[in-house]
Amino acid sequence: MRTVLQRVSRAAVRVDGEEVGAIETGVLLLVGVERGDTEADADATVRKIAGLRVFPGRTPMDRTLAEVGGGCLVVSQFTLLGTVKKGNRPGFDKAAEPALAERLYERVAAGLAATGLPVATGVFGASMQVELVNEGPVTLRIETQDGRILP
Repeated sequence: MRTVLQRVSRAAVRVDGEEVGAIETGVLLLVGVERGDTEADADATVRKIAGLRVFPGRTPMDRTLAEVGGGCLVVSQFTLLGTVKKGNRPGFDKAAEPALAERLYERVAAGLAATGLPVATGVFGASMQVELVNEGPVTLRIETQDGRILP
């Protein structure tokens, strides 16, 4: 599973011009589910995000989402699994089938909500417009495999 985390002062997602999810201070999470990903990968992603210290406190990276009262905007993005090694058109062979991808994407959102964090989401499979103000800027990549965080 690949997740791109961006620390934001606000973020919103729209479908057909209608806002379907929004947060103020928190993180925008773009989640891509890869073939072979499991519930353990989704759970490891949740644990890592909930515990990450990416907000300023005594140091620039000192406080967690919960400590700053931040929320999560979770958006599915299969293009994170795209490859551009061959030719000029991205290939998406590594992306999971939609049924698995949707289930694990929803598990990430539900897992974060279960920790007590406010969670908003996009609409799986929809064409979405995402707007954000990246604070810092802070952008991190989180990858899991076999239920473990990869380096």
